[in-house]
Amino acid sequence: MKLIKKIFKRIFLSFGLLIVLIILAGLVFRLFGPEPHKPIGALVDIDGVKFHVNSTGKKNNKPTLVIEGGGGLSTEYYHWLSEGLKDSLRVVRYDRAGVGYSELSDSPRDLETIAKELHTLLEKTGESPPYILAGHSLGGPYIRVFTQLYPDEVAALVFIDSTHPEQVERFNAAPKSSFRYKSVIWGLNVATFFADVGAIGLLESFTEPIFAGEGLPDEINSRMRDVLLDGKRLRAYTVEMKNYHTGLKRAQKANEFGAIPIRVFTAIEINRASYEERGIDPEKHLQELIEGQKEFTTLSTQGKQILIDGNHQTIFTKKKNAEIICREIIQLSEELKK
Repeated sequence: MKLIKKIFKRIFLSFGLLIVLIILAGLVFRLFGPEPHKPIGALVDIDGVKFHVNSTGKKNNKPTLVIEGGGGLSTEYYHWLSEGLKDSLRVVRYDRAGVGYSELSDSPRDLETIAKELHTLLEKTGESPPYILAGHSLGGPYIRVFTQLYPDEVAALVFIDSTHPEQVERFNAAPKSSFRYKSVIWGLNVATFFADVGAIGLLESFTEPIFAGEGLPDEINSRMRDVLLDGKRLRAYTVEMKNYHTGLKRAQKANEFGAIPIRVFTAIEINRASYEERGIDPEKHLQELIEGQKEFTTLSTQGKQILIDGNHQTIFTKKKNAEIICREIIQLSEELKK
């Protein structure tokens, strides 16, 4: 028994020493390592918080496309959408509070607050409606609430593999009370700590960018190293995840949009092995996902679904997939002029 205790004591001491060394090395990296890239766009102050907004394309008589990114995803991920549309439309990308190059905010992170922040940002940067709102993933619920709050300013909605309001009940997302969800939050908090002390940034300096987007240009992906240089962005994503369930319930109430045209882009590439490991039939699950996404088309009288051979991210980070989305949006903008 004494021998076992002695072995465990040595293991814990060794582990503790390793953690201390990692933290010290990370702090040195924070002090002498690379600085984050400069924002591509502008920083705009809203109630004491600077938001990063990146606008491309000239203002014209067509609606302006406003992209609401997925949970924790910065403007860079939507590079090919901006590139494919900027010659035809005004395109506005922005980072929510704490995401990308935007500062953290102490204000609530509920969907209505976020919608109002975006509205103020658009006004302050001189953008004017009508808008085509595009929401990827968690951005889908956000644009639903924005449209409900400002219905006269939205000309069309674009859902890009968006989160369904019943993602928990029907599509295997973790319930708030579940161990799986609590583990995610715990993991994010731990990762935030190690990012804050520079340990993750140090590790990533020896690897490819962890958050690189498949199909994005190297000069864009090189900026993804900024994500883990400190804990700010992970902290912002953690807050978003803590509001995930209440946000979906709020979005569910925004469900009638009259005759506003809606385009729904659905990713049909899934990791089948991961579903099989959890005892889920991947083909059945994919069909359920497609049908769930199709429900977005019924939010108005003018809905259309387009299936794209990509996953939740490559549906827009791969240029060929982004081109499909861009063509549909350009056609939609032309139809809105009639």
